Amino acid sequence: MRKKMLFVLFSVIVILAVAVSPVGAVTDGELDGDGHPYVVLLLMEVNGQPAFRCSGTLLSATVLLTAGHCAGAPGEFSGMRVFWDSDVEAGRGGITNNYPFGGLNSVEAVSWAAHPLYPTAPFFVHDVGVVVLESPGVPVSVTSEYGTLPSVNQFDAFKPKKGQKVTFTSVGYGLQESFPTPASFLASNTRTRYVAYPKLIQINGGIVGDFSMLLSNNHHTGGTCFGDSGGPNFLGDSNLVAGITSFGLNGNCAGTGGVFRMDRSWSLDWVNSFLD
Repeated sequence: MRKKMLFVLFSVIVILAVAVSPVGAVTDGELDGDGHPYVVLLLMEVNGQPAFRCSGTLLSATVLLTAGHCAGAPGEFSGMRVFWDSDVEAGRGGITNNYPFGGLNSVEAVSWAAHPLYPTAPFFVHDVGVVVLESPGVPVSVTSEYGTLPSVNQFDAFKPKKGQKVTFTSVGYGLQESFPTPASFLASNTRTRYVAYPKLIQINGGIVGDFSMLLSNNHHTGGTCFGDSGGPNFLGDSNLVAGITSFGLNGNCAGTGGVFRMDRSWSLDWVNSFLD
């Protein structure tokens, strides 16, 4: 039976016809286990202390794709560490206080950046970021493959309103459900990788413009929520990152979830410059 996953709120609420805010985890999902070992947990530090977390996808041994708001403005984060256990708490001996920090099965980042256009508009318009690791993020013994990128404008052919069914595989670390109080929110912070299978609701128009997509988020398909920001939304059951978990439309992680599209040339060119 699918459980509900959530996402962590990272920044201020932005108004775009509806309340839009960065998101974090997967709702109505299943434990991922060893299904996507190249999807990792990203811990951001502020002034040397663990502060926020996101999800991300390794595109190579040392290059990690995440959301722009997870990479932050220059100087926003003082450090970053990546964890690759599917259950980070279990890998750390069951530590539950605050956020996982240091220790087993993790690696430090040496640099991180949001897209150069990220500061020029609301966060969700250019919500793509890259993190570079000091050493391979996941041992070869754990994963033999990485996430891949789409071709330019690949998803313009999608037309869900005409009955075309397009499904995705959303993966991320985050809460299992949204709670009304900060105390219960922290108590459900399991730091475990989950997976769900939402379908495409909206693209090229409405509130998503030409830079994002809306995916379903319900008990049937699952979806994303607080804590999964930066995590991948793979096309179908492939390892092709169609979109990055970006924003939610309400505090209950219900109805739909917004993902940043990865098929625009300006985004692909920038990310590929790190891979090159």
